[in-house]
Amino acid sequence: MLKGIPAILSPDLLKILMEMGHTDEIVIADGNFPAASMAQRLVRLDGHGVPEILETVLALFPLDTYDKPVYLMEKVKGDTVDTPIWETYEGIIRKHTDQEIVHIDKWEFYERTKKAYAVVATGEAALYANILLKKGVVVE
Repeated sequence: MLKGIPAILSPDLLKILMEMGHTDEIVIADGNFPAASMAQRLVRLDGHGVPEILETVLALFPLDTYDKPVYLMEKVKGDTVDTPIWETYEGIIRKHTDQEIVHIDKWEFYERTKKAYAVVATGEAALYANILLKKGVVVE
């Protein structure tokens, strides 16, 4: 155990965040996402929701400033499910960047996930609650 490190950050996730370099991508996935079959590196945080993980990760993780740093999986055409969690994400993300949040097609999101540095599998029950973050540089 260490002082000052949020308990939600497992040793594996903390190591991955440290290893990642500029433009590497990480996906924080909801409970329905096929994380294990797509991840190059998988971190399981099943007892937690995406918003609390996102808030904790972004306290340490710089977002890219040269390219769009945040991507959400858009709803499949014709799907009428509500996505209020996106508003929650917007509130968290706006504390760290004013860059556009990009919505991308489900299949494009899957392809980017397969190339992502890591995937965090959560217990998030909200639908379309998957988010991809592109790492920036530390300038402090």
